[in-house]
Amino acid sequence: MRFLLRRLGFYAVAAWVALTLNFFLPRLMPGDPATALFARFRGRLAPEALEALRETFGLTQAPLWKQYLTYISHALRGDFGISVAYFPAPVAHVIGTGLLWTIFLAGTAVLVSFVIGTMLGVAAAWWRRGWVDTWMPSALVFLGALPYFWLAMVALYVLGFTLGWFPLGHAYSDDLKPSFTLTFLADVAAHAVLPVGSIVIASLGGWLLSMRNTMITVLGSDYVNLARAKGLPPARVVLRYAARNALLPSVTSFGMAIGFVLGGALLTEIVFSYPGQGYVLVQAVRNQDYPLMQGIFLVITFAVLGANWLVDLVCLWLDPRIRDSAS
Repeated sequence: MRFLLRRLGFYAVAAWVALTLNFFLPRLMPGDPATALFARFRGRLAPEALEALRETFGLTQAPLWKQYLTYISHALRGDFGISVAYFPAPVAHVIGTGLLWTIFLAGTAVLVSFVIGTMLGVAAAWWRRGWVDTWMPSALVFLGALPYFWLAMVALYVLGFTLGWFPLGHAYSDDLKPSFTLTFLADVAAHAVLPVGSIVIASLGGWLLSMRNTMITVLGSDYVNLARAKGLPPARVVLRYAARNALLPSVTSFGMAIGFVLGGALLTEIVFSYPGQGYVLVQAVRNQDYPLMQGIFLVITFAVLGANWLVDLVCLWLDPRIRDSAS
């Protein structure tokens, strides 16, 4: 418990630093969101409207420390202001809309890639010089060397446009309304096959190689040799003695990957016109939407910190050495 509280305190300090940087960085940049929005109307707004817009975005003439305290109190309530690109929608609403699709798309891709890649890594290490160890790593590393957006475009052209097996874009068909019906869920799954598949193929090789190399080292350990000498079943030796310990580096990487998932698979979402977080971020940059960019960056930061804390929990459960050092 003391170990977890200490780690939680560290992440709380990191979150406060991220909030502070998120407050000061836009104020060091030239211009502001109100001026950018005012310029988009090209003289159709009265000059007095500029001050009203600044008040709407919280850009007051108050001292900086007062602005900072107001910003912190609003951030703790989840109030990140008004979006310029989606005016007058609140930033929290815009982020929430794209966040669910990104969690579904990239979260599914990372989870599937991690599970399959880890299992292939275990198989390649256990049956060394077999066909899995001989062909799979080189083939998957070759595919992983290709840009994932290029794989996405090839899959879209061949499987979607030429063969017509899958939809060409968006998260669901235009003639359907979001609901928890079997028809809608099947349509969402069909739209997700190509973007999820392209991300899985591009990232599978990394999980495989990481698990394979760690497993080979662990399989040479004394406790694994002792388990073999005692005549334990091979499945128990692999899963209970070798894979469990070899899994720790992969779990740490998985936690980082889950955190960055919320940043969105940027280019994949653009290729498939998927309404996720990455697509929203591109719109925010194009429109100089500082409040929306700040909100998205904070979501990414908090996701990385939260995922790392969850990884600490999993590592504490997997590795008794961490429990002993913490007690």
